[in-house]
Amino acid sequence: MKKVAIIGIQGVPANYGGFETLVENIIGEHRSQEIEYTVYCSGKDMPTKVKEHKGAKLKYIPLRANGLQSVFYDIVAMMRSIRGYDALLILGVSGCIFLPILKLLSKAKIIVNIDGLEHRRDKWSLFARRFLLLSEVFAVKCAHIVITDNKGISDYVGWKYNIKTELITYGGDHVTKTAAPERQLEILDRYGLKSGEYVMSLCRIEPENNCHITLEALSKCNKQLVFVGNWNRNEYSRKLKEKYQGNSNILLLDSIYDLEILHVLRGNARCYIHGHSAGGTNPSLVEAMFFGRPILAYDVVYNRETTHGKAHFYSTCEELIALLEKDDLQCDDLRKIADRHYTWKNIIQEYEQLY
Repeated sequence: MKKVAIIGIQGVPANYGGFETLVENIIGEHRSQEIEYTVYCSGKDMPTKVKEHKGAKLKYIPLRANGLQSVFYDIVAMMRSIRGYDALLILGVSGCIFLPILKLLSKAKIIVNIDGLEHRRDKWSLFARRFLLLSEVFAVKCAHIVITDNKGISDYVGWKYNIKTELITYGGDHVTKTAAPERQLEILDRYGLKSGEYVMSLCRIEPENNCHITLEALSKCNKQLVFVGNWNRNEYSRKLKEKYQGNSNILLLDSIYDLEILHVLRGNARCYIHGHSAGGTNPSLVEAMFFGRPILAYDVVYNRETTHGKAHFYSTCEELIALLEKDDLQCDDLRKIADRHYTWKNIIQEYEQLY
């Protein structure tokens, strides 16, 4: 029996972001019964505190998992997992400044998924970006195995640190749950939508996701937009909400975690807009590929790698408007690519081989 501790997420059951969804599936139905998981969770962020979830043990740290506290949150979890585990799976680099000490004290295999070059995100201050870059250095230099989720990130690590990484992407087939036809109509009616007559976007409302470009483009063309996100999280999101919520063709919805509702909204959209410009392989993009709808993606190497170049790409508001006004957008086998490369059963096996 291999004992594995997972460090660096808000917690499970998942109700936040990509790493949480990753862990939700890693400990799920396709996992090996020869692995015993312990997941460290935030006692401040999780609405309920249960001792087990899907057979994994849950332990709570009395700190928030995001913002400045995330550094101390991760370090405390590392300190509590020094003994008793065969492998430590650390998701993100926030607390990796502690890795040199952890490596001295622990006999466990240390595996770090460095995520998407956090030090390049616009939302961080100059001090935070420098700290995150230092944490990335410790993560790459001290971990026994470094995981990247996108070839663009792998190439960066190879160039900057001369280190070979394990490339493991994300699964997205958990979103393929189909709602009954009458249930689909009920959900569409709830939001005043008609199948194939609206554009869909889903993300955290942050500058590097270029939400301002999406909203500006839709405000200038005669297309209906459904945009799901955390509209009250920060000054950027609140300003966008205030500016655009009065537009008759723009529907701003707060974060939705009900997979059935998300399935209906994404599955009936004319096309999907993905504005992320950072973060490697974005889970929301992988999920969108399973619906077989045209994808309009911000033109960066990560999005081209994820979609194998088969999405439609834009860099400006004007380019996005031009794509939206096309009547013959093609899907170019995005669903086939997703079925071939982004299923959880395969992703889980790749993680388990590393332990």
